[in-house]
This record gives sequence, structure tokens and C-alpha cells, in this order.
Amino acid sequence: MDIKDTLSAAIEQAAKDAIAAGVFPDGELPKIVLEVPPQKEFGDFATNFAMQSARVFHKNPRQIAEELAKRIEGDWLDHTQIAGPGFLNFYLKGNVLYDSFQKIFAAGEAFGQLPAKDAPKIQVEYVSANPTGPLHVGHGRGAAAGSALVNLLRAAGYPVESEYYINDAGNQMNNLARSVNARYLELLGQQVEFPEDGYHGQDIIDTAQRIIKKEGDKYLNMDEEERLTIFKDLAYVEKLAALKEDLEAFQVTFDKWFSERTLHPEAVKAAVKILQDNGNIYEKDGALWLKSTAYGDDKDRVVIRDNGVPTYLAADIAYHHDKYERGFDRLINIWGADHHGYVCRVKAAMEALGHDPEKLTVLLLQMVALFRGGELVKMSKRTGQSVTLNELMEEVGTDAARYFFLMRSLDSQLDFDLDLAKKKSNDNPVYYIQYAHARICSIFRQAEETKLVLSDRPQLDLLTDPSEIDLIKKIEEYPEEVEKAAADYAPQRIARYSYDLAALFHSFYNKCRIMGVEPQLAEARLALVTVTAHVIRHSLGILGVSAPDHM
Repeated sequence: MDIKDTLSAAIEQAAKDAIAAGVFPDGELPKIVLEVPPQKEFGDFATNFAMQSARVFHKNPRQIAEELAKRIEGDWLDHTQIAGPGFLNFYLKGNVLYDSFQKIFAAGEAFGQLPAKDAPKIQVEYVSANPTGPLHVGHGRGAAAGSALVNLLRAAGYPVESEYYINDAGNQMNNLARSVNARYLELLGQQVEFPEDGYHGQDIIDTAQRIIKKEGDKYLNMDEEERLTIFKDLAYVEKLAALKEDLEAFQVTFDKWFSERTLHPEAVKAAVKILQDNGNIYEKDGALWLKSTAYGDDKDRVVIRDNGVPTYLAADIAYHHDKYERGFDRLINIWGADHHGYVCRVKAAMEALGHDPEKLTVLLLQMVALFRGGELVKMSKRTGQSVTLNELMEEVGTDAARYFFLMRSLDSQLDFDLDLAKKKSNDNPVYYIQYAHARICSIFRQAEETKLVLSDRPQLDLLTDPSEIDLIKKIEEYPEEVEKAAADYAPQRIARYSYDLAALFHSFYNKCRIMGVEPQLAEARLALVTVTAHVIRHSLGILGVSAPDHM
């Protein structure tokens, strides 16, 4: 049990003791929230429990705080102070901090990795872009967020599986084939009208050129439908391979790649039949409609068109039904903000199928705006189309791209400063954090040269400088930060934490020498930077960002 757990238990017991003594009426206690005060003079921890419990105990918060303070005791507590309208500030004895940090030091690389939870099995589905062209920066933000969320949930002890839903059925694939076909014919000197819904990117021309380079005009005199079928398969394989390659370069991998094609026709038919059998689908004007208004949607939705062709919703219903049937207890989807209206209908369909719609959480991803030289960047210099993820990685690097994508919550617009992301200075947050790790690795090299060796129990109570104490306290917060960030699906909290930790390390580094001081102090400080290095690596690992040894 760590000190926050100990303190929370003491507060709870004090409240129960006051109730037993008849000082407070019995009632349901509010959650105990402990915070580290922003100023040291307000103690090591503070809580507003007295104010939160005023409605339960029907007393003035300061009176409640006074009664609690009288009953809170422990060999870890120096004294308690009541502040303001009823805050309780706790001042711990000096040995508590060092005893706690000794346990962290002894834990080594295991620190920050929370124990495996006997928790619901979670699936996170993200990116899921059509395999019809390169990923753009918007997909990149979703890729960074999804992979970091998976890493975060795993660090917090949750069983997680990641999945990419390949939209490889429907009109987009037909449009891909027609687009490649048109470019193929153009490159062979044929007059052709480019498809109205075709894809205009340079990658389509590149695909057609590769077909010609390998096969020449082999397909020129072939029946067009046969040629389209061949080109659809060729282009699909190429685009999916390029998509996977870009994602791997961006530190994104998936446990499962799920093909939409596998849902047609049987899985779609099976899901529709369930809805027909339980009375949640009706026929109108030759089409089959889902009674989604019965489950909170603003209107009923077509599932099967009057020509017998399933809608996109039909495939999504079958896909999400499949996910529930695979035994996942919690489903997390990361979708673009333009899918906002789609959330309700998918949840409605799941409820109509008999599934719990609350098990499905959809996180909506807001837009990314790129800026260079203070000017908005709308198009790729290379193709005149949207800036691709690959181009972004080439310009600023994978680490900077991932960190900048993860600095803000998904539901907020992101202004991405390309110039800042490329800077090799402390103004660039990812450089600032990585430089802290590189500095520590330099310290390790110096320690090795001077034969400074760490024992299992360094004299940690020699760490008394305020910069050392602040760094220790920040490190001790890390497991709780991981837990909170995972509970809130908020990897941006880890991005902020890693930056704050780096700032405290740089402050310590500038103030406290390690080499050239007396051996016991040098060893204690080396222990501190050892743990700091581990936490930086662990937090950056969650974000999918490297921790370099040299910079």
C-alpha cells in the first residue's frame, strides 16, 4: 500500500470513527481525492473531503475538517493543517518519502507497469482507413492516439487487443479499380474519361506505371470488366501493403486486420435476419429499414437498399455484432469527427441486436491543421493533394510527429507547428524530453568511467535539495498518472507528465552535481537519475516515442 492509499484509508477511518461516536450522522461517504498542493507550504497532500462531505454530515466544512484532523494519525504523519473553507493539508514525516522511493528504486524496470487486472477484455479499433491511397495527417493523428491508448491500457494492466477494420468492400474499391484503369489507359495513349468518383492522387498514376513496367500492354485488349477485376486486386494488395508499411514506420502495429469482405454476404445476412426475427427491421418501398428511432436515433435507417445491395450501415452492424460475439467486454472505436452522427445509429443497432450499447465507446478525432512559417499548409508540395503521413514523417521525424499528435486530447483541434517540431532546442517539447534521457545516459557513461557503482540500498535520505525532493515526488506520482490516464482514455496526460518530469530533471541537473561530490551523495543522486531515466523511457514508450542515448 503506498502513502496515498494509507492516507485515504486514514481519512475514511476517521470519518467512520466520527460517525460511530455520534459526531456525524451516518451516510454514504464521498470519494476521497488527494492532490499534491501547488505550493510546498500547503503540505505534501491536500484533500477537499470535508467540503465534499458537508452535504452528508450537514455541518460546516471547517467543523468537519477539525473533527477529522483530531482522528487522523499514523507514524507516517508529522501534522495536519486546516486551510481556507475546509481543506485538509497533510505534512508527512521525512522518512516516508525515502522509504517509498527505496521501493521504487528496488522495483527497477517494473515500476510504472501496473499489475494485470482481472478486468473486462478491451478491443481498440482505430485508423481503419480505406485501402485506396496513402494515409494523410488526419489518419496519422488517429494512428498515434490509438496505438498510444493501447500501450497505455496495457501499462495499466488491462487485457487489450488492437484491430484495423479494412474497408475493402463496396464502391470505394470499385472506384479504385476504375481510377487505376483510367490511368493505365492514359499512359498507353488511349483517350479515356476519368471516373467522376475516381481517385486523383499521384499514387494512382504510380500504380498504373508499375503495372505497365511489369506487364506492358498485356491488359489493353482485355474485356474491361475482366481488366477492372484484375486491377482491383492488384491495386488493393499494393495499397494495403503501403498502408501497413507507413504504419509500421510510425510505430503502429495491430493484433488483427479484419477484412470487410469477410462479412459479405453471410455475416451481413445473418445480422439482418436476427433483426428481422426480433421485429427491429421492416420493409418500406422495397428496402429494409432498421427501427433505429426505437433506440434513440433521430430517424430509421436503410439497411438493405431496394436493389438488394447492403448499405455501409449493414456491414458495420455485422462487424460490430461480430466484435460483441468474439467476447470483448468493452469496445473502443476511434473515428473522425465527421462520423459524429453515425455513433447513435451503430449503438442503436447493437441494442436492437440485444447487445449492451454502453460497452461501445466512440472517441471522435478532431482535425489537424499544419502550419509552416506561420502559414496554414493545405496541400502536399509533392502531389498537390492532402499532406500524407509519410511526408510528415520525412519532414519532422516519427518521434516528433507522434508526440505533437498526442499533446492534445482527441476532441480538440490540433494546430501542428512544423517548424517547432523540427527544432533541436528546448522549445520543442519532444526534443526537451529526449534530451533529458540523453543527458542521463551521459551521466551513466561518466559514472562508469569513474567506477561509481550503485548498491541495492543507496542512502536516499541524503537527497534533501528541493529540486531532488520535487523530482522524487513527481516520480512517485507516475503509477497513479498511468491509472488515471487509462481510465480517461487520455494518452495526452502521459505526454504532459513526461514533459513535466523532464523539466524537473533539467532543474535538478542544473543545480545538483553528481560527479565530484562525496561518494554516498553521488550514489544517491545516481539512483535518482536511474529511476528518472526508467520513467522517461516508460512514458515515452507508451507514446511510441524513442528515448535516445545520444543527442
